[in-house]
Amino acid sequence: MAVLFNLFLLSYFTTTATTSLATTSPTNTKPKRLVTKLIHHNSIYSPYYNPKDTIADRARHVIDSSNARFDYIWKKIQGISLDTDDVRSGVIAETRRTGFLANISIGSPPVPQLLVMDTGSSLSWTQCQPCTHCFTQTLPIFNPPESATYSSVPCDSPNCNRQVTGIICRDPRCGFELQYGDGTSLSGFLSTDTVTFETSDEGITSVPRLVFGCETNLVNNPGTLGGQTSGLLGLGAEVISMANQLGSKFSYCFGSIWDPHYIHNQLIFGEGAKTEGITTFLDIIGNFYYLRLDSISVGEKMLDISPQVFELYEDGTRGVIIDSGATLTYLPKAAFDPLKDEVLSLMNGIVKFIGTQHSSPCFKGLIDRDLVGFPVVTFSFANGVDLALDVKSFFYMAGPNAFCMAMAPKTTANLTIIGVMAQQSYNIAYNLAQSSISIQRIDCALLE
Repeated sequence: MAVLFNLFLLSYFTTTATTSLATTSPTNTKPKRLVTKLIHHNSIYSPYYNPKDTIADRARHVIDSSNARFDYIWKKIQGISLDTDDVRSGVIAETRRTGFLANISIGSPPVPQLLVMDTGSSLSWTQCQPCTHCFTQTLPIFNPPESATYSSVPCDSPNCNRQVTGIICRDPRCGFELQYGDGTSLSGFLSTDTVTFETSDEGITSVPRLVFGCETNLVNNPGTLGGQTSGLLGLGAEVISMANQLGSKFSYCFGSIWDPHYIHNQLIFGEGAKTEGITTFLDIIGNFYYLRLDSISVGEKMLDISPQVFELYEDGTRGVIIDSGATLTYLPKAAFDPLKDEVLSLMNGIVKFIGTQHSSPCFKGLIDRDLVGFPVVTFSFANGVDLALDVKSFFYMAGPNAFCMAMAPKTTANLTIIGVMAQQSYNIAYNLAQSSISIQRIDCALLE
């Protein structure tokens, strides 16, 4: 496990050492194409990868983290601990097996950081020296005095926007505070520095004066963040998010999250973000991105689901969120039950129903062998945009001879969350300035 991750880092360090940095002048010109590889927790390149995990182990870790992610989002939308950011239960789940990791570098010279990608948070942050109660991380802790381009942000700077979640003034420096659900608090200072990204055509590009949080103090429960990551890469909608700082456009492409050798997951910022195809409406409430879902079909059959089930409420407690942290897709019971019933009807006489896992039906068999010809499940959004789920996006292997539906009902919430499995083999491109999103089925390798 450690050897594989070290080989990945060695490749990264070699690249950064041998490729000349393309210096970006400090103007308002946005970089054209900034790329970072995304590492899923199931990948052999992840520091969390355990070759001894069974199929059932990996499924359990991922599903438990996905459920924790739903709970985090629901609490945040409801306004529970409204001014907090519950990283423990949401972004860096207790199992530490959720979502994608992004490898970027901060400072001059550049210091690699392994950050958790999160479309539901805006402030990017990394652990910095000197830190109180430092948490464990694989990569070196960023040390601001060693960077020739580092600056702290003063309270009178426009970047010290107290309307952004967690931003405060600690005169004369701008700071931030995040509170966790278990009582742990995280704090530090708002900073600017050069951030280095890979590019598809130039090798490496450095972008000056990007704003991020330098975390220096973790109190009450330092074990909460113990692990391998350095911090968080915020892709939310607030002005301070990395997405907005780099030009208000970004796209990501996920391949198979169950293939540990898959290497083409990627995140692209700026004008280079691929936004081809028909777009649909993107509604932003808080830090979450909502889509307008019209219907769900199985094959040619549109399910009998009232459009009101997916209706967006102004407070965000109802509607359809697209998310980068949840693995499963979560549906209100009024949408889940018709979908489940149709699946059970289609499976009758083909495979044996063996019970439920997290209220989702499970069957005996193998997806590749037993589901040849199973109809595509289509989520149809406003403006004619479809998200079509094949069997590998709609089911997951829960054991060596068992598979389950990658959909789960929520009886306590009328909220839909479209998770990562449903987004596999799609390029999802966000245009925050135009409040639009495009969804295009593609082999992620073609974007490199």
